[in-house]
Amino acid sequence: MSQSGPDDPTDAPRASEETRRRVRPGWKLVTPAVVVVSGLLFSVSASNSEGTDLRPGRYRDLASVVEGESRQYDALAARVMQLDAEVDDLSASVASQEVDRFRNRAEVLREPAGLEPEQGPGVNVVLADAPNEVVDEAVAAGTQDINELVVHQQDIQAVVNALWRGGASAVTVAGQRIVSTTGIKCEGNAVQLQGIPYPQPFEIAAVGDPTALVEALDEDPYVAGYRAAAADPSVAVGWQLGLDPDVVAPAYDGLLDLSYAEPLD
Repeated sequence: MSQSGPDDPTDAPRASEETRRRVRPGWKLVTPAVVVVSGLLFSVSASNSEGTDLRPGRYRDLASVVEGESRQYDALAARVMQLDAEVDDLSASVASQEVDRFRNRAEVLREPAGLEPEQGPGVNVVLADAPNEVVDEAVAAGTQDINELVVHQQDIQAVVNALWRGGASAVTVAGQRIVSTTGIKCEGNAVQLQGIPYPQPFEIAAVGDPTALVEALDEDPYVAGYRAAAADPSVAVGWQLGLDPDVVAPAYDGLLDLSYAEPLD
């Protein structure tokens, strides 16, 4: 019988088989562990995302962010309308003179509170940031305050207040009805209404006597300052004013609950 040396090729199959026997038990333990860890990671990601995308790179610009937020808002608004309808149905089914008295009183106040749509002649005002070329030139020169080249919440609020003083019966910003509890807040180059961002240009519309509304805008000192900046080529913020024979102001559909502090006893 011949003896096999250390380089005998007949030893290779036995060596490979022994190696597989040594490696296989380790993989039997590692594979389930990897599956469990992966499952935990998926669960944590789903919990943290709350239904949103954890990869912000998908949102390439502000318009994409606004579109995503608007979709969520529309879904929540639809749910609120459904619940309000259920509350109204339940209230109507209650046989109580006191409940009927409060319901009649609330019905009278719906229109002045902005809870009913309005339509009629009025005006449209459009505010916008300075064009990109003006901003680029200002940045290159370094002599212009960049804040003067963008629309601020006080600019929007000044126009809205002037329209109220001009006798407007309804005012909208970006198509959203403005009521006494509406907060106008700017975040970057977007304005937030009821917590929802809307990008510029900002369109403000009002229902009312067009002549009185235009006069109120002309007489407001803050609006006059903004219009002067719009006419300055080094600033050139956007300003457009036009008459509209048919302004449509939808009913306010936001939350009506008010949060306020109460004194301690």
